[in-house]
Amino acid sequence: MSDLFAARLQMAISLGFHIVFAAVGIAMPFFMAASHWLWIKSDNKSYLNLTKSWSKGVAIFFATGAVSGTVLSFELGLLWPKFMKHAGAIIGMPFSWEGTAFFLEAIALGVFLYGWDKIPKKIHWLSGLCVGVSGVLSGLFVVCANAWMNTPCGFDWVNGEAININPWAAMFNPASLVQGVHMTIAAFAATGFAVAGVHALGVLRNPLSEFHKKALKIALIVGSVASIIQPLQGDRLAKTVAVRQPEKLAAMESLFTTSKPAPLLIGGFPSEVDKTVKFGFHVPKLLSFLANGDFSSEVKGLDAFPRDTWPPIFPTHLSFQLMVAIGTFLALIGVISIYAVVKRRSWLYNKKFLKLVVACTPLGFIALEAGWVVTEVGRQPWIIYEIMRTKDAVSPMPGLFYSMIVVTSIYGFLTFIVSWLMMRQFRHAD
Repeated sequence: MSDLFAARLQMAISLGFHIVFAAVGIAMPFFMAASHWLWIKSDNKSYLNLTKSWSKGVAIFFATGAVSGTVLSFELGLLWPKFMKHAGAIIGMPFSWEGTAFFLEAIALGVFLYGWDKIPKKIHWLSGLCVGVSGVLSGLFVVCANAWMNTPCGFDWVNGEAININPWAAMFNPASLVQGVHMTIAAFAATGFAVAGVHALGVLRNPLSEFHKKALKIALIVGSVASIIQPLQGDRLAKTVAVRQPEKLAAMESLFTTSKPAPLLIGGFPSEVDKTVKFGFHVPKLLSFLANGDFSSEVKGLDAFPRDTWPPIFPTHLSFQLMVAIGTFLALIGVISIYAVVKRRSWLYNKKFLKLVVACTPLGFIALEAGWVVTEVGRQPWIIYEIMRTKDAVSPMPGLFYSMIVVTSIYGFLTFIVSWLMMRQFRHAD
């Protein structure tokens, strides 16, 4: 195994685990705040029990996310020192702001967990809301750094060195807002359906449980609204990719030849060898419209770029198709769920519907992981798009394979601990 492959695999494993912890950390505090507010307004004890139960889950994922995020911060320096040599001064600001948001989140969470009956109810509720707001800001700042890797700006690259650095321009790069919003909505959609699935299982086991019914309704509303909005935001993001990373779009769609107009590919298995796609279905002109807002516009194919700058097509395309398919399905379930909440509340507790929600439990996170594969693999061979190649940034340190094994073991252990704690929490709920 080459050092480059080992480093990339280790980073992929680390990000793959951390993104789940981070997504739950972004969305879950708002569920907690919603149930807390409903308790304040109604004095219904079920909402109080739900708030306390969810707050324990927030604490578990906060602690785990802190550990996994710390590992990632060390990996940036250890695995990619040449990248950090140049990028540190450019994107250091969003990372420092992320650290500030993280500490505010920790303080607010401490106040919420230990503030019961010690501070006024509404101030206590505000501390819980601050946990969620700080978590969202923390995620947005990190995504700003990643977006900069996709659309680097705020510096001049002269003779292999970054000069005339403008950290503000780098942080608020053209992709930061659209990519950050897309990630935030994805976190709410994935967490919403995951939490709804857990409590749908609780309702199936105990149909009379008000605790699980109220939890299911809150989580399902949040997850549904986010899943309905997400395709619209995804369309905005895809349009920015078409302009700023056209070879990534071509890989996402397995578009080997520049086309005017360009068809949208649904499904299919691309082959880089003979530049064909098997078992795919093409919708005429639709890619031209989605990319440029014009059914007759030209979309650049992979043939417009040097072969050594092509992203890995097969994983990029399949991950994109998986993300879109799951996103579309969850949006449909979201529409049905919102209709059930507004017009047909009996549907929410129908056994068939509950089983469907349980089946949706992992789907949001699968789509989330697939989306990050598109983002990261689709940028290859660049670690900083069109500035620095990934192979030129990797550490010369020997033994990266063993480092990967150690880190994977750490994340596996963290996953086991979180799973055990959450299962115990579920058993003792209600």
